[in-house]
Amino acid sequence: MSGGVDSAVAAARAVDAGHEVVGVHLALSRMPGTLRTGSRGCCTIEDSLDARRAAEKLGIPFYVWDFSERFRADVVDDFISEYAAGRTPNPCMRCNERIKFAAVLEKALALGFDAVVTGHYAHIVEGPHGRELHRASDEAKDQSYVLGVLTAEQLAHAWFPLGTTPSKAVVRAEAEQRGLTVAQKPDSHDICFIPDGDTRGWLADRIAPATGAIVDRDGAKVGEHDGATSFTVGQRRGLNLGVPAPDGRPRFVLEVRPRTNEVVVGPREALAIAELAGARYTWAGADPVASGVTTRDTTRDAGAEPGADAMLPFACHVQVRAHADPVPASAFVADGELVVRPLEPLLGVAPGQTAVVYVGTRVLGQCTIDRTVAADLLVPAP
Repeated sequence: MSGGVDSAVAAARAVDAGHEVVGVHLALSRMPGTLRTGSRGCCTIEDSLDARRAAEKLGIPFYVWDFSERFRADVVDDFISEYAAGRTPNPCMRCNERIKFAAVLEKALALGFDAVVTGHYAHIVEGPHGRELHRASDEAKDQSYVLGVLTAEQLAHAWFPLGTTPSKAVVRAEAEQRGLTVAQKPDSHDICFIPDGDTRGWLADRIAPATGAIVDRDGAKVGEHDGATSFTVGQRRGLNLGVPAPDGRPRFVLEVRPRTNEVVVGPREALAIAELAGARYTWAGADPVASGVTTRDTTRDAGAEPGADAMLPFACHVQVRAHADPVPASAFVADGELVVRPLEPLLGVAPGQTAVVYVGTRVLGQCTIDRTVAADLLVPAP
């Protein structure tokens, strides 16, 4: 129970369903703030008190579990190290993967509980090949993207009671009817451990900046920067380039190279990505072969790594940001990577982001993007 309206109503629905429910608030910081600032921040003392009041209203036991050390190591430190490596991580994915449905679920099962219930807007369906994760009924609130990291084992012990709710307005109205004081509490946004939203400033305090070169795609120096980690793929403003482009058009960040401390810039069309791939991939339930979506690639050696899980391309949609539109694509596994090729190039995709693959409304799986191939550099498959 985060202290918000969604988790409070999710807990209420679990009680109504006849389950033995215990409310748990996660303490993710050793020095939490006292108050929230509008919709910014979460996990404050105010949030924990709101969660406690909701639990009291529902008549269920309430506990605070301290996961601050694990959150720091698995989410915050990971966020810093990923940026230091020139990648663009998604801390919400890591939190779901390593805290809410790993550390919390592990402790819950050890204590004899059957499942972790959250207020996420997503839907679990009992499919012909096991449990499946699907988009929520309310597309505007759908959170299936950030749950794309869940595995079949985790889905077996998860429940999202809000998944079929038609809108957030219905949830708030229900909270009002139940007398929950969080009914009109603003949703939290941004990164929870950076409540002021200044990610660049926050990182500058933790990654020592070093002056380096800004170069074009040919390696020619066109400017200088004060710290490569403060740049993100697709960025246009704040580049301070000393050499204008030959055609006079704006240039964008195409790549961050921490090893050489270089930032690569180029024209907007060079942001178009025709292929992305990642070795760290998982399936949200049965894999595509077991689900009948595709078949194994028998042209590869299926008895040896890393091609043991190789599979033929299959049609899907891919989503690379929490609020991005899914785009038609084809995907396959080869040489230990999940490879995704959108039918139309995607703009501004960076290593470290998460690509979630859908078939219809179903979340099939995901990968952390390790590499991308620009549309003008992709060599067509034979």
